[in-house]
Amino acid sequence: MGSEPRRKLVDLPVLHKFKLYSTHTNFYLIGRDEKKTFWRILKIDRTDPNELNLFEDPTRYTHDEIVQLKKWLSRGNHGGLRAKTTCYGIIGFVKFLGPYYMLVIKRKEKVGEICGHTVYGVAESEMIMIPYHSNVTTVAGSSAEQKYKNLINKVDLSKNFYFSYTYHLMYSLQNNICHTERGNIHDDNMFVWNKYLTRGIRRILQNTVWTVSLIYGFFQQTKCLVSGEEFILTLIARRSRHYAGTRYLRRGINDEGSVANEVETEQIVTKEVPEGQKILMTSIVQMRGSIPLFWSQESSVFNPQPNIILNNKDPNYKATQLHFKNLQHRYGKMIIIMNLIKTGKHRENNIGEEFRKAISFINRSMKENHLLAIHFDLNKQSQSGADGTFEHLCDYGKRALKLMNLFSGEAPSGIRAEGVINNSFFYNPFLDQDKEATSSEEEALKADIFFLQNGVLRSNCIDCLDRTNFSQYAYGLVALDNQLHRMGITGPPIVDMKNPLTKKLMETYQNMGDAISLQYAGSEAHIKMFSALRGDWNMIMKQRDKIIALRRHLYNTFQDSEKQNAINLFLGKFRPELGRPALWELPNQHYTRRNSSNLDTITLWPKLSRSVSDNLLLKGLDPKDLLLENPQPSREGLNADWETSSDIGFNEAETSSSIVNQDYLRGTGSRQMFLEVGSTSNSSVTYDVPGFSHSYDAKFITAEEMFERCSSTSSDNMFSDISESFTSTTSTDEFPPDPNPPEGFSKEFTQWVQHGRTLM
Repeated sequence: MGSEPRRKLVDLPVLHKFKLYSTHTNFYLIGRDEKKTFWRILKIDRTDPNELNLFEDPTRYTHDEIVQLKKWLSRGNHGGLRAKTTCYGIIGFVKFLGPYYMLVIKRKEKVGEICGHTVYGVAESEMIMIPYHSNVTTVAGSSAEQKYKNLINKVDLSKNFYFSYTYHLMYSLQNNICHTERGNIHDDNMFVWNKYLTRGIRRILQNTVWTVSLIYGFFQQTKCLVSGEEFILTLIARRSRHYAGTRYLRRGINDEGSVANEVETEQIVTKEVPEGQKILMTSIVQMRGSIPLFWSQESSVFNPQPNIILNNKDPNYKATQLHFKNLQHRYGKMIIIMNLIKTGKHRENNIGEEFRKAISFINRSMKENHLLAIHFDLNKQSQSGADGTFEHLCDYGKRALKLMNLFSGEAPSGIRAEGVINNSFFYNPFLDQDKEATSSEEEALKADIFFLQNGVLRSNCIDCLDRTNFSQYAYGLVALDNQLHRMGITGPPIVDMKNPLTKKLMETYQNMGDAISLQYAGSEAHIKMFSALRGDWNMIMKQRDKIIALRRHLYNTFQDSEKQNAINLFLGKFRPELGRPALWELPNQHYTRRNSSNLDTITLWPKLSRSVSDNLLLKGLDPKDLLLENPQPSREGLNADWETSSDIGFNEAETSSSIVNQDYLRGTGSRQMFLEVGSTSNSSVTYDVPGFSHSYDAKFITAEEMFERCSSTSSDNMFSDISESFTSTTSTDEFPPDPNPPEGFSKEFTQWVQHGRTLM
């Protein structure tokens, strides 16, 4: 079937590169497709400083036609037609107190491919004022306007923002293949971070031809060679925008059922196949999110471990129920909760007990599809050894995976930019309207679905960072073993720390953990559990974690409010208006302004040293040095200067500038997350595994070696620039000792309760 001629797909107007030209009265954005077969024009009015006026020319021009049109525009405008910038898509439009601004992608970087669809990271962005200078009001030059501009620029789009022209990156692979609705605009999805910024252009033009949809989180792709079999391992993290923010200013749940630090993680394994053959693919999705109750913590310079404050405003757990109903709508009926918080006399115990009550309350009101919960004190369990703890997590993961399954299927590999499906990923792509497709051609373009994931494993600790990331790695490792088995790839056991693939997956999850921690808590993640599992947890590692904990605490206390303001402005949670208080003047806790420049860190240092418990601080360290900008900005999230603190043991942390040998401290290499696509290992490493006659070789190639760099070089003549080219190579709130669970639970889950190990 793959050798048969395939009918050409309809060439949808996917624009890949743009050149912005200006006159006194208008901007002209000229976009072209990747193969330079057609050009289109968007006119942006510059005469009205208060309104966004856009005019889309529906004509698709040839190269010669667009050259003549440019000459005509130049002759017809006083001062001519001036080239302003080259870009790769519109991020959106924003207005503060004065004029409108346009945000564009100045440089992009290819970070991977999903079934032939290229995925890019934003490498550089630019904000351009729309009105001509003579039309700008005095408000545009005000100090308040400048503050808003500076504030939104603190959302660093060059770090961990990703997009694709032809693939719905905001959806999982299973959703892309199975959801076949047409005519939908997908920018309302909870993982699209520039929804607010694109609302104006989408409303005016009624399309998304000129804009890109940005997801925020993590993306890393690695080509693996295992026992002579090649496959592509992709890890994606999608951060929700619904209740987004910083650690102490976004806790728990809101009235709509959205939780703080909600991140969906997808692990995809695919095989490379010749053109025309179907790609064998598998994926597994899990998620993390704050405990879905109303609770908070007040940050304090003198208390790095503030008390957890429970708000009993929702005795019937309505918001909690909304949250879990939303999860069932998104992922399926089976929701398994992995609750990792501390028990006993610890400050986390109260919220843990309340979470148990909430789960029991919700289950009593449900006739079917009860929530299944595992309450597992990871910190307490780890005291008996990392190996045993990890074994328990893998055991839970195996049984959870058996209940929910994973996605597996085949899809055609020939669907690329020239055949992009605008609203659904693979489903009867748009064939030429004047020809009928044969049944064999239709079959060649359809996806074959073997298994579907029905449910999700939801993990949480207090911050949903380090303990959660370690737990997610265990589940990802178990899933990888299953994924490779589904693809016919065999070898030594995956759940074995001697296996190089196990180590590579650990490295990938650590990279993801760093990115998520930087975004939410302002620092990289602590590595105690991962380090202990590898067997390299030593005094140097411990000192590193202590320094990180202090740095996080100081940044969390004095910088997070400004970061929260930037996020709220970017997402449209706050919209500036003349005559109303500015964002930084609002008195409530979500907009409280703290100015770290007024902090006398020298006088506070003795008090800080006495206030931090669990020996988190090192005497002799100067807090001024700890407040310096991170020397590795490419590893950071939205901004460079925010960090947080947490408990020793399973802390959430970052690499300190006070320690020189970063590679040694991490136990792995230290590369820039974004420019090097998150890899922290040698680009190509071969391992021999003892016990298998040295016949099991594994090689890993990072994404930057699979794909050539995306060139951002441009010239004033957009028709002579070089196009981008790439070489792709529970029934109750816990597991009870009672062997007879309440009604409504499956036989499989009953067996799990009766015969599975349970840790309270």
